[in-house]
Amino acid sequence: MTRVGLAATAAYLPERWMTAAEVAAASGIPENVIVDKFGLRGKHIAAEDEHVSDLSVRAAQTLLDESGAEPESIDVVMYYGSMWKDYSVWQAAPWIAHRIGASRAYAVEYDNVSCGTPVALRVARDMLVAEDELRTVLLVAACRESYLLDYGNERSRFMFNFGDGAVAGLLVKDGGRNELLGCHGLTDGSFSLQVKVPSGGSVSPNGGYRFLDVADPSSMKEGLDEVSLPNFVKAAEGAVARSGATLADIGYVCGIHMKPSMHRALVAALGLDESRAAYLDDTGHMSGVDPLLALDRAARDGKLADGELVLLLAAGTGYTWAASVVRWGEWR
Repeated sequence: MTRVGLAATAAYLPERWMTAAEVAAASGIPENVIVDKFGLRGKHIAAEDEHVSDLSVRAAQTLLDESGAEPESIDVVMYYGSMWKDYSVWQAAPWIAHRIGASRAYAVEYDNVSCGTPVALRVARDMLVAEDELRTVLLVAACRESYLLDYGNERSRFMFNFGDGAVAGLLVKDGGRNELLGCHGLTDGSFSLQVKVPSGGSVSPNGGYRFLDVADPSSMKEGLDEVSLPNFVKAAEGAVARSGATLADIGYVCGIHMKPSMHRALVAALGLDESRAAYLDDTGHMSGVDPLLALDRAARDGKLADGELVLLLAAGTGYTWAASVVRWGEWR
C-alpha cells in the first residue's frame, strides 16, 4: 500500500507587525475587544511590493534550505493559498516553481479560501497515490488579504483579524515520517454569496467595491452559529474515522485562527485540553495558511510526540469545513 509522508514544513511571515492597538485605531473597535473577543494581539503585514508569489517563494526556499531537498527533484509544485494574487486570472504556481528552480515540476493551482490546508493535503496525497511516477509534491500557500480590508466597513469586521504570511510543505511518497492519513470535508453552499470582493469578476468586472464585504452579516452569523461547531466536529470525525481512529486518539489540533470563544468550544467538543491546540493570536487569520503554520510551529517547539495523531482543521467561506490527520514521527 502506498503511504505518503509530510517530510518537511516551513513558513515565512513579513517583517511588519500590526499591533492590536493599531487595528483598534484603524477600526474604531476598542483594543481590549480586539485582544479579548477577536483573539488578536497583532498580525504581520506584507510590504507594498511583497506579493503572494514573493511570500510563497520565501517559505518554499526556507523549506528547501532546511530539508536539503533539491528543487530539481520536485515532481509537483501546488499553490493552494489565497485567490487574491499578484494578478487576476493568473497562476502563481508556475512562477513560484520557476523562481525556486523546480525546473521539472508540474505546476498545479489550487487557490482557495480558508479551508485550503486540509483539502490541499488530500488532493496532493491522492495524486501521489494515483500516479506511480510521482514521488514528491511541494505545497505552497500565501495570504496577503490584509490589503483587502476596509476598516471602515462594519459589515466586514469579523475579517479585521486577517494578516499576511506563507507556508510550505513537502509530501513524499513512502517517505518514512509523519504519515498523512485520512481526510474529510463537507460543504454548505447556502453561504456561498455571503463573503466576497464584489468587484473584479464577470458580474462586475470593472467597478464596484474592491474590498472584502459581507452581504448580510446578521443572517450569516445566525446561520453559522447554528452549524459551524457541529460541522467542524463532523469534518474531524470523518478524517479520524478514515484514519482508523476516533476523536479520543487526537493528540494535537492545528486549526485556523478564530475568535477565542469558538476556539474554546471547539477544543472542548474535540475532547482536548487547550494546551494541545494551537492558537495563532500573534498572526491572525491567513486564509489557507493557518493549519500548516500551526503544525510547523508546534514541530519546531517540540510539542508533538512521536506516534500521536495531529488534526489539521479548517473552514472557509463558501462554506466548507475540512480536516486531515497526520501521524507524527517515524512510521510504524
